[in-house]
Amino acid sequence: MELYNNFIGIDIGKFNFVVAVHANKITKEYENSTLGIKSFLKDYKSLLPNALCVLETTGGHEIKLLTTLCDKNFAVHRANTRKVKNFIRSFGNKAKTDVLDAKALALYGYERKDTLAKFTPVTAKKSELYALSQRRHDLKQMIIAEKNRYQAPGSEHVKESCKYLLEILAKEVRDIDEKINTLVDDDAVLKDKKQVLKTIPGIGDVIANELLILMPELGTMNRREAASLAGLAPMANDSGKSKGYRRTNHGRDIIKPILFLAAMAARNSKSDLKKFYESLISRGKKKMVALIALMRKIIVIANARLKPFSTTC
Repeated sequence: MELYNNFIGIDIGKFNFVVAVHANKITKEYENSTLGIKSFLKDYKSLLPNALCVLETTGGHEIKLLTTLCDKNFAVHRANTRKVKNFIRSFGNKAKTDVLDAKALALYGYERKDTLAKFTPVTAKKSELYALSQRRHDLKQMIIAEKNRYQAPGSEHVKESCKYLLEILAKEVRDIDEKINTLVDDDAVLKDKKQVLKTIPGIGDVIANELLILMPELGTMNRREAASLAGLAPMANDSGKSKGYRRTNHGRDIIKPILFLAAMAARNSKSDLKKFYESLISRGKKKMVALIALMRKIIVIANARLKPFSTTC
């Protein structure tokens, strides 16, 4: 367990970031640029070696500072925004400013220091794969929007415009898929993992790539952790003698839609997964409930089959 003497909260915006130290009323603001980061490192050079820095995910605006701190071997935790917001709400404080957020992050680091993991920077390849995956998701959303416009009543000129744009977007998706496949195939470990994932009914090239990119922890967790990370663990809803309906919630972005497609394909395959789905339906489960159970089973199987890689890496 790491021992820290100082806890530094950093609230990051697009143009500036605010720094607060736990138990210190003084805060400082810096420009979110190379020059601003250098000034921050100079001002806090006596505290940083024995400090835990805590910052949130802010749409990529935190990356430059995050990587700089990691490169200099300073301890930094990138906090889950939802957890931090709930932490702040627990004090009954509804006010919100950059200074208050920075102080809250410093306090969060101090109170949760024993449970906060240090951020580990990803390799350039993993970063590129993640960016490509996100861009692919954006393009698919654009395709859905254009298809809806194309199918809606309207002028033929508008429909032709939608059709033309759909062709361009489809080509962009194919190009990104090709780039992702090339990057994955050039990595021996990722290539082997992909082949293992494709042995699971419902998982093909695209879904295997997405799981490897968006859930790199697969193979290092237990079955409950895997289901929870995918947002497929039913949450207890009990109080006294009342047993409430349990629903899945939260989970990492985009994973559920990916697993939903895998479950739909597995449901229509000639496999044990289809039998599992049909057995749930025969017991009176709703189709959506059975599909979610199938999604959970797929991610648990994927995690189990990638276990050997965690012992060799």
